[in-house]
Amino acid sequence: MNLKSIILTVAAFLAFNFANAQDTTKSTQKLPSVALKTMDGKSVNIEDYGKTGKITIISFWATWCGPCIKELDNINVLFDQWQKDYGVELVAVTIDDSRNVLKVKPRVDGNGWPYIILLDENKDLARALNVNNPPQTFLLDAEGNIVYTHTGYTEGTEYELEKEIQKLVKK
Repeated sequence: MNLKSIILTVAAFLAFNFANAQDTTKSTQKLPSVALKTMDGKSVNIEDYGKTGKITIISFWATWCGPCIKELDNINVLFDQWQKDYGVELVAVTIDDSRNVLKVKPRVDGNGWPYIILLDENKDLARALNVNNPPQTFLLDAEGNIVYTHTGYTEGTEYELEKEIQKLVKK
């Protein structure tokens, strides 16, 4: 192989890799196809929530998780305004197992959460999205791409989430 062939091969390799590395900041991860139950026992596919054309928040929580409850309570204070300003929807996915799932409805009703509540008793969705400990929040753009994720909760995290939502609205 002569020098000219080597240079052309290296140039082609670099051009190919550069062209394929251009859009590394945009996520193309979507929700997986996983069947979950609603609180009234109806089966739904979580993947459908990525196809609504709305900005969607997927929040993993559990009845035994204090930070989860605090996060969802604090979002609830802002949620009506978020719906008006951004048309956002929130799907709260509980990972309570079959022993604790009976505590979900009283918790949701007692806290007055207007969210879509889904049950992931076997943690199929949690495994598919690599959720280890709640709370963990995913933000989907209107095309259903996961564009932001946050694990844990500290006071004020809901405002960080709102800033991420605002970025999507400005696009």
